[in-house]
Amino acid sequence: MGEETSTADASDQPTAPHTEHKRWEALPTGSAADGHAIIVTAEATYTPSGAKLTGPVDSIEKLDKLIQWAALQPLGVPAQVWLVGTGACELLGWTINPGSEYDVDDLEKLRIRAAESLGLVITASLPPLITTGWELRGDPGHVVHLSRAIGKATQMVDIILEPYVWTYWNKDFGWHGRIGDMGILGNPTAGTYLPDDDLPAARELGRRLAWTAQHLGVLPGPTPARTGAAVLDKIRRERTRTGKGIVVTTAGAVPPIHGAPDGDFEPAAGWIRDHLDSDDLDDVSQIVTIDQRAAYLASAGMLEFGYGKPRQLLGVDAADAASADKPAFGIWHVTLPAGGQYALPEKLPLPHPEMLTDQPVTTWVTTVSLEGLCAPIVDGGMGLDIDDLAVTEAWVYPERGRALDKWAKVLREARAVAAETGDAAMKRFIGACYKGYVGRMTRPEMWTATRMQHHHQPIWRAAIMAHCRWRGRRVAMRIARDTGRWPIRTMTDSWVYLLGDRQTIADESEALGKMVVEKHTALTDETLLAFAAAESARDVRLAIAAAYGVGAESDDDETGE
Repeated sequence: MGEETSTADASDQPTAPHTEHKRWEALPTGSAADGHAIIVTAEATYTPSGAKLTGPVDSIEKLDKLIQWAALQPLGVPAQVWLVGTGACELLGWTINPGSEYDVDDLEKLRIRAAESLGLVITASLPPLITTGWELRGDPGHVVHLSRAIGKATQMVDIILEPYVWTYWNKDFGWHGRIGDMGILGNPTAGTYLPDDDLPAARELGRRLAWTAQHLGVLPGPTPARTGAAVLDKIRRERTRTGKGIVVTTAGAVPPIHGAPDGDFEPAAGWIRDHLDSDDLDDVSQIVTIDQRAAYLASAGMLEFGYGKPRQLLGVDAADAASADKPAFGIWHVTLPAGGQYALPEKLPLPHPEMLTDQPVTTWVTTVSLEGLCAPIVDGGMGLDIDDLAVTEAWVYPERGRALDKWAKVLREARAVAAETGDAAMKRFIGACYKGYVGRMTRPEMWTATRMQHHHQPIWRAAIMAHCRWRGRRVAMRIARDTGRWPIRTMTDSWVYLLGDRQTIADESEALGKMVVEKHTALTDETLLAFAAAESARDVRLAIAAAYGVGAESDDDETGE
């Protein structure tokens, strides 16, 4: 970004941060986000590390002067000005009254109404900014995207209204009738949202901004998925500059195929036993749910992904390519044989979610599933030969490599810091970043800008999902060999077991992808009877929910991450 000259008079200039005010007290805060972000409350403005800059920003003109004076630099995403508390928004006239959540029967209607009102209020106030050269990028809302030309460079600044982040619907924020994760701001239901009072909230936000800048090398994006994308783009720029490492520059849209699966290309596992026998209930005293530690992140870091322009293979050529010792990364049109004709473990789901017991199914699978289906049964596979899958078509990529290895390493190390320091807010945020990013790989509408299109990688996501699923099956087979216990349910990458007093099935390793205990509780006589009496999958599901003391709907809320 080129240099800029402030339009403020000398008398209006804020005092230099190092001479004005002490750093935040009560919380250790780094300075990695200073110069990239500013925090504005109704009382004053601050650097993320806590140095006071100015008094209140009580007009759009003063906001313009503050931005120009601060000359903030981007850090992975555009520079940021955070308005914390409704008071800071009120000083700029950015207030709305959407009504009470108790007056509507649909929270989504309330959110839509609030978002529309907020956009109108902000738009009406922007002429003073527009006259000084700023342009609005997109529609204003909880984030106001501003840009302006400075010579041949472009300055971009995002103004973020903390009190109104809830007005933005995105699956990253887990709306669905309740407030969920709201990016760097945290989760109200999990107790990680900012404090209620403005100064403590500003202090904690400053800490989180500095933490993110230090450990991810970027500011938090408007959503966790965008933050994950910013981390990857920073790595891409470094690799482009040095000429070292894989740089993917194009989107990886699903090739033009017939018979694509409905929904996810590689569905997550979802299965439950329809009854339990005496072996399942013998000497059991506890119910335990295990899941893979940061499953998506683990798989993203270890998989080799394909990129470049895919090539179509038909007939014998496709079958021969599938028979290679190391098949190319791609997708394969196969016929999954009827599972009932194979000697598969009766107390595990069928090896692939699309497979049926009594009839073959023709579908598309990734290379990860192709290899999984051919793996030995003892390792969680099906023990098939490629000929058993009747491969008729494939789309394979000319290049392959660990395109997300460095990305996964950055997020893994940041997650480890948060875990070691007991920083629940940042650990949750890191989880939301990699899960959100992997989830949004399938959505081209999120990556419409030319410089963002390489994030559209649905086949990568499918491979990650498949890898997590096959890894879980392999672990389930190992547990069965070691303990004689079989799962009674699986959701995504979590598995539910009934165990005896001293039985443990979690992995000792701290590595990502290993199984950890998600939750467990002792069984009572009543819950044991419920399992014994179960005659359907629904009965088993209700028994699991009752054992954990939650409603049946809550039992379905496992994320597997």
